[in-house]
Amino acid sequence: MYVSIFLPWLLTIPFLVHSSPDQQPKGLLINCGSDVKQTVKETGLTYIPDDGFTFSGNKTSLDAKNLLPILSTLRYFPDKVARKYCYTFQAIKGSKYLVRTIYYYGGFDGGKEPPVFDQIVGGTKWSVVNTTEDYANGLSSYYEIILVAHIKTLSVCIARNNQTVSSPFISAIEVISLDDSMYNSTDLGAYALVTVARSSFGNEDTISFPEDPYYRLWQPFKDDSTDVVSSQSSITTSEFWNKPPAKAFATAITMSTTKKLDVQWPPGLLPSTRYHVSLYFRDDRNSKTNTWRVFSILVNGKTFYSNLNVTTDGVTVYAPNWPLSGKTLISLIPDTKSSIAPLINAGEIYQLMPLGGRTLPQDVMAMEELARGFDNPPLDWSGDPCLPRENSWTGVSCSQEKMPRIIALQLTNLGLTGILAPTVNNLTALHHLWLGDNQISGSIPEMNSVDQLETLHLESNNFTGPIPKSLATLQYLREIFLQHNKLDGPIPQELQGRKGLHIL
Repeated sequence: MYVSIFLPWLLTIPFLVHSSPDQQPKGLLINCGSDVKQTVKETGLTYIPDDGFTFSGNKTSLDAKNLLPILSTLRYFPDKVARKYCYTFQAIKGSKYLVRTIYYYGGFDGGKEPPVFDQIVGGTKWSVVNTTEDYANGLSSYYEIILVAHIKTLSVCIARNNQTVSSPFISAIEVISLDDSMYNSTDLGAYALVTVARSSFGNEDTISFPEDPYYRLWQPFKDDSTDVVSSQSSITTSEFWNKPPAKAFATAITMSTTKKLDVQWPPGLLPSTRYHVSLYFRDDRNSKTNTWRVFSILVNGKTFYSNLNVTTDGVTVYAPNWPLSGKTLISLIPDTKSSIAPLINAGEIYQLMPLGGRTLPQDVMAMEELARGFDNPPLDWSGDPCLPRENSWTGVSCSQEKMPRIIALQLTNLGLTGILAPTVNNLTALHHLWLGDNQISGSIPEMNSVDQLETLHLESNNFTGPIPKSLATLQYLREIFLQHNKLDGPIPQELQGRKGLHIL
């Protein structure tokens, strides 16, 4: 799911929020393709360059005038061999984050239509990025997802698919830290929440930071058949489920008489699956009034909540796993004794996206150290090494478990330089290690823990030092190719003459 946003000259984009220069949401605001830190004049928010978060792709800037800084530069990825192109961010394991990716094509490659490609979070395909219609209408696009960091990093990747005809690109990424209590009715160990709609009913403008300290974008929503009312008093929402901004309760839509209020929201058609739905209500009248506003809530004719008593204190009603398909009709039916029409202030809908698993963290950390040991690792060596399976790292083979293990590295003749990091010894499910015909130097690390290893090909490199004695402890080892290096010392006696072992 994605949302369209207008370009700056249309003056209706959600970036037109105002904050003081020292105010920033808690997290990272990244301007892809930029060389310098930039503060967006219209918002007061500062974005930093993407250097250090990714090591692939090229930078470029757009010629169009009056673009916001975060839309005026981008990073594109022309390499057709890499299986994915990733950004990696430090995270707190177990913490929740809102990730927003922003795309504006701008004809950077001389084409007329933007490319279509995939985006990935961790080991899970998130969505297809198709901004063709938006771009044709003068719009940029953004996608949002709420997820938990299961390790100490978060990766956001884009990847080619069979529809991609030119270079994938990205304009900006925002990674915002959320409070631990937010959205915890959903099992975020098994699912992520993909934003479908987040709306403030009856409002004229988008609500965002600093009104919402978590930099969520609450788009205005109106219905021509309803009336708009405004609240008569302030409200504190810090104790509310999901912590909506107080401004989301400032307006509501209602009926002029005490009859049923029907709202088709969100306006588009939804795929048939499960959703997290949160609805927000608050009585707009003076708190001293002695008549009640009571109504029941139906979603597509099915009871969502019965006899809700809405007061000036406000209330949240939610369902963490609600089925939706096609059009969504929210019906508010007043109680027979109620003399006041129902109303609604705001709502959020997220699609539940099952997580596709992740590589065993021990293997991920070992592979990240291997990547750091090489001067020039393959361009797609970031993000999850094994998942999604069609986007695994170059030269990496994995087991078929839900939490896969690294079982083979086939990196022969890739021009690799640097060292073979000692953490290769932590890849305890490894069966085959092939690094021949590169320019890797340094010593061969001990491998006593890689007890499943069958073949070790390190020939034609620049390794120095002795042959590790620990190789003799690997009972399944049947091939050791070490020729054409700069090793010294004898072959360990335990390896010499071992039956079934081929040594070069």
